[in-house]
Amino acid sequence: MSSCKNLDGNFTVESDSCKYTDDAIISDYSYETTVVEGNTVKPSTTKMQFKTERKVGKTGVMLVGLGGNNGCTCIAGAIANKMSLTWETKEGTQKANYWGSLLMASTCKLGNDRHGNSVYTPMSNMLPLLDPNEIVWGGWDINSTNLGDAMKRSKVLDYDLQKQLYPHMKDIKPLPSIYFPDFIAANQGERADNVLTGTKQEQMERIRKDIRDFKKDNGLDRVILLWTANTERFSAVEEGVNDTAETILSSIEMGEAEVSASTVFAVASILEGSTFINGSPQNTFVPGVVELARQKGVFIAGDDFKSGQTKMKSVMVDFLVSAGIKPVSIVSYNHLGNNDGKNLSAPSQFRSKEISKSNVVDDMVASNRILFEEDEHPDHVVVIKYVPYVADSKRAMDEYTSEIFMGGKNTIVMHNTCEDSLLATPLIYDLVILGELCQRVQVRRDGDSEWESFHPVLSLLSYMLKAPLVPNGAPVVNALFTQRCAIVNLMRACLGLAPDNHMTLEHRFESTLAALNDVEPVSKKMKLG
Repeated sequence: MSSCKNLDGNFTVESDSCKYTDDAIISDYSYETTVVEGNTVKPSTTKMQFKTERKVGKTGVMLVGLGGNNGCTCIAGAIANKMSLTWETKEGTQKANYWGSLLMASTCKLGNDRHGNSVYTPMSNMLPLLDPNEIVWGGWDINSTNLGDAMKRSKVLDYDLQKQLYPHMKDIKPLPSIYFPDFIAANQGERADNVLTGTKQEQMERIRKDIRDFKKDNGLDRVILLWTANTERFSAVEEGVNDTAETILSSIEMGEAEVSASTVFAVASILEGSTFINGSPQNTFVPGVVELARQKGVFIAGDDFKSGQTKMKSVMVDFLVSAGIKPVSIVSYNHLGNNDGKNLSAPSQFRSKEISKSNVVDDMVASNRILFEEDEHPDHVVVIKYVPYVADSKRAMDEYTSEIFMGGKNTIVMHNTCEDSLLATPLIYDLVILGELCQRVQVRRDGDSEWESFHPVLSLLSYMLKAPLVPNGAPVVNALFTQRCAIVNLMRACLGLAPDNHMTLEHRFESTLAALNDVEPVSKKMKLG
């Protein structure tokens, strides 16, 4: 009987396929796929090299929406972890952690020891990664409240922790931000006391200057921008307005009405060579922005944090369809009382969220033509209501009705109480850490002399996002564990390690089990129950 072991310390890959230099890890990798042509199936192997820079440069992150629940919780969490704070609650003493972060609080299988035991290591141990404790934080908000008082206003963190954090946060004030009232709910107007003025071009130039100043003042190697501000309504995609890089730049200069604040931030970020990540559901990345990112070779990623109900849905529907069970009705209801819920109470902003939540099952449904005909989909309804009393403690209720064997029906009902910002904040860390890593990884195919970076549309970040942005021509993948495997296996490839295939053949034959049993067994306390 095998057990699990954990490797917490650094490790070295001893292989002809992995070479360590002072500057980089260089690996040889065989990328194996299967090509299906009609009724013919052909295995295919592509020889590649990966190069990962080992030095993690000093990195700054600028949040758009710094004073919102996610923004101030993000800064508070980083400070609390850096200071190793503890605090008292009615359940006892709590200590700072990064739980909920894929890269900081989860493990992946590295391999087996000589006894056949699975060996796991923290994801953060796989490659040199950005430490969130070392990030320099800053950003913008349309509200001028300092982060200490914004933390109190949000009512997310325990009171004793707030008291300890307040002296460290009260002097952090957001930079003035862009406020285009037509794109967010009218009820946000009362908060907007810290806004830029001037034309759209002038405001974009101010944002660019803020990025440059932040980078220079803090001695940073790179800056990453992340939108965690209000959900905007969708922008109309119009020819001559935002369909090309040239037209989006011209539209900003001309002050076109259909250019949103998030798009102006994205363009400013791209022009400054800074990765831009969109954590809200609106279509920030209109075609012109995507083209501009490709022209400049700057990373973009989005859309919409995947933290609670939608993450569960991507697991549940994947399970049902993979098990040969046909989901025919999915009804999702939410109510929340934070400012996000207040903004989403407006129809145009809700529609942006509804779109990002509704498309999450499409690829899983399309994968099974035994259950679903072409263009057949489950009935899928999403409802969001604003209930101020519940504040940041969002309630999500889901009903999954499925058809099963011989005409039977199966109904699964789920209630999920989500501490909204405490689930979303670790995703911010993950998006930034993984986005930074992607800037240090390059690949070249066998026979090529030039190294190539990832496509500017960073689809690898899809695990953290409801409506993954992918390059033109690439499939959208929403299945959660498929997204996670992509991240883990990319890290393995950077070390010249094959993907973990979960076959565990060493445990499935008499001969291989006998060989494992010839070695000294592990202690009882290491056994799995």
